[in-house]
Amino acid sequence: EVKDAVELCKRAGIRVVMVTGDHKLTAVAVAKELKLLHEDDIEGKALTGEELERMSDEELNKIVENVVVYARVSPEHKMRIVKAWKTKGYVVAMTGDGVNDAPALKLADIGVAMGITGTEVTKEASDMVLTDDNFASIVKAVKEGREIYDNIKKYLTYLLRCNIMEILVMFIVMVAVPYLASSSPYEPSSAIALTAIQILWVNLTTDGLPAIALGVDPGDPDLMERKPRNPNESVFTRDVKIYLTAVPILMTVLLLIGYFMHQPWLGGYNLTEARTQLLTAMILMELVNAISARSLRYPIFKVGVFKNKFLWVAILSSLGLQLLVLYTPALQPLFDVNAPELTDWAIAILFTVIIFSALEIGKYIASRRKKA
Repeated sequence: EVKDAVELCKRAGIRVVMVTGDHKLTAVAVAKELKLLHEDDIEGKALTGEELERMSDEELNKIVENVVVYARVSPEHKMRIVKAWKTKGYVVAMTGDGVNDAPALKLADIGVAMGITGTEVTKEASDMVLTDDNFASIVKAVKEGREIYDNIKKYLTYLLRCNIMEILVMFIVMVAVPYLASSSPYEPSSAIALTAIQILWVNLTTDGLPAIALGVDPGDPDLMERKPRNPNESVFTRDVKIYLTAVPILMTVLLLIGYFMHQPWLGGYNLTEARTQLLTAMILMELVNAISARSLRYPIFKVGVFKNKFLWVAILSSLGLQLLVLYTPALQPLFDVNAPELTDWAIAILFTVIIFSALEIGKYIASRRKKA
């Protein structure tokens, strides 16, 4: 299990270094077994505490990235090794179980103590405690941490791009309707794209269950094959900024087309039908946005369309609630909607397909460029 964990660390861009008080020959033998060292590539990659003692900090800094095994080291040596890695700009995690490991654990960015064999002093000095004393648990924790960070980005991207779209639609309609209809009779209330209860309904059906379901998404297939990100990197990366700009604008344009098609002063039907069209199309668009948001890097078909069952339960529940509002006579006056005609459904579905296709094609092109 440890060998597999070490291999996974390599793929994830995590350097594994063995620091032990054992004899050098023993340490090298274990390192070979774990594939940390190879038979034909040992020269300069294993040091003893005695050799380390003769080195200055500057000399250690020069070679620290090449050394994989340290044997017969003292607590002071461990601290020097941690300092050298941190000087190189790495985020350092260190494991330990004895009292003599406590200073180095305290110095490391992440000190990890053994829960079974570790002393109380070691546990007190550490940031984490391994309850099973298993190195593989650290790797699992890294994977879970990456999933959580990715899911935060998905959650924020999904909610922000949908809410930005809602703000744009409301603002543009409020400004444009009085100007466009100034020469024709129109209802002043048509300058309000959605009523207060409709806005609350959109947020309830799309910002609730689907957003929560994104928070437990299993993540991209290459999650543990990416290099570690910069700790100072913003959640709002370049890709996220593009999503928060282009997608809301495209959704806004499509929704406004549908809304204005129903305005009575443009030869449409009436305000209730305009709002019904807008409300339905908006909810459908936001729900497919949730599906696409499962990965900000790859098309949904690569990460598995039905892998997040919670999301599909959330989407179907939200869709069912919307249908209930549209086709229940007692609820129609409350939400200021009516049963959409087939043409209204066709328009809403067409706009939804356009948005979903644009999102997926954009991710496909971006992933191809990164590979190139």
